[in-house]
Amino acid sequence: MDNRPVENYMPSPLDPADWGDFRKHAHRLLDTCIDHLSEARDHPWCHPVDADCDAVMLGSATEGVGYAEVVDELARNILPFGTGNTHPRFFGWVHGSGLASGILSEIVAATMNSNCGGRDHGAVYVEREVMDWCRRCFGFPEGASGLLVSGTSQATIIAFAVARTKVLGIESRYTGIQEFPKLAAYAASGVHSSTSKALELLGLGAASLRTIPLDSDGGIDIQHLKQVVARDRTVGIQPFCVIGTAGSVESGFFDDLEALADFCAIENIWFHVDGAFGAWARLAESPWKELAKGIERADSLAFDFHKWMYVQYDCGAVLIRDGRVHRETFATRPAYLAGQKQGLGGGDPWYCDYGTDLSRSFRALKVWCALRTYGSIALGKAITRNCELASHMEALVNDSLLLRMEAPVRLNVCCFNAAPFGWDALLQGTLNATIVQQLQLSGDVVFSTTELGGRTVIRAAIVNHRTCNADIEYAISSVLQARNTQMDNHDFIK
Repeated sequence: MDNRPVENYMPSPLDPADWGDFRKHAHRLLDTCIDHLSEARDHPWCHPVDADCDAVMLGSATEGVGYAEVVDELARNILPFGTGNTHPRFFGWVHGSGLASGILSEIVAATMNSNCGGRDHGAVYVEREVMDWCRRCFGFPEGASGLLVSGTSQATIIAFAVARTKVLGIESRYTGIQEFPKLAAYAASGVHSSTSKALELLGLGAASLRTIPLDSDGGIDIQHLKQVVARDRTVGIQPFCVIGTAGSVESGFFDDLEALADFCAIENIWFHVDGAFGAWARLAESPWKELAKGIERADSLAFDFHKWMYVQYDCGAVLIRDGRVHRETFATRPAYLAGQKQGLGGGDPWYCDYGTDLSRSFRALKVWCALRTYGSIALGKAITRNCELASHMEALVNDSLLLRMEAPVRLNVCCFNAAPFGWDALLQGTLNATIVQQLQLSGDVVFSTTELGGRTVIRAAIVNHRTCNADIEYAISSVLQARNTQMDNHDFIK
């Protein structure tokens, strides 16, 4: 192949006129980004975006300002105004912390600008390696398939679509579902809202979800599940999917995945596991890794790398036990996507045949880079450490006369109450929510809230590899100080 440069070519005005000058500004921005990440502990978790902030102002966007000014604006007006989840005292929701390796992978991915929907190129091979590692990590057999997606919400849609094809047949892709029996899915009360969204988008409707009460251990009540499934069948409704929860968003509880797998095998129902963050207990040490026992028996598994594997957003994944039905659910190749035996049009299988997206970013590189840089053992130890820290927070709450636990810590989520015991639920919830808001605005520590036992409670999800014992102790001390302030001033009642 003749790779000699073309003579008399016209450079694009969208490329730097002076690559040396661009390199200088890019290096300056890289140093700023590394400083920002390395100093995550040294500044408040975020800077509030006030009304006068020009962080996202584009102006007319008619004339460009050039690389130098853009680098200045990125460093001054964009970088400081993040969510704050890089900070070690960010415990709100389930926001992963981001890794230094991610800076390296994002530079390369942006430079390559690969479309990972298919074809025969290096980025697709990286994703295959990552997905094969996932398959082995979670104990799925050879022949299982999977792909990287934006997150568990998208992974759930894909998994449910495959389950629907499994029960209705591939012809349902063309005829629709109107002529088939009604389908029903089953999950524990409190299952993530992405479950209902997926059922709505697939045309089954949120009403097709049966929410099953929890048993005394906090997981799905399997005896009640059996009764609901039997009742649906007697009226002509076809059960098509049972959703097991591996780490509930509210409190980190697990369903008994082994028992659910047994039930689904007997009843011939698709077994899906929502493992958004809790699936990674699989890498933790005992006793936490035992919580994920049975996950290897799932027909489908949805999980995120950007939560408890600390990888930069966004990066989720889905694994499907039956790779054949997975491909049957999504594969379509119009003429302009015809494959080739050789060349760039080769490289089967293509990932666009396993999901909804033809245009796909190079998400796999940040996962590959994390695994190659740190190794799964070190990542598993960080996950174990987060669980230990949640237990430490629980101990501090139990040692306090002013705080009390609202659910036992099973994993990495700690839910507690700062309100006096005798108050009604509404007033308790108001105080807890006010404390959380005060601490967020202070920039010292971020909790979020959830509903347990009919009350709004304070919730910490510890998924930050930078967090240490001192951060937990500081956070609980901050809660007590905020409680005293609110109790003295009665501001929470206003």
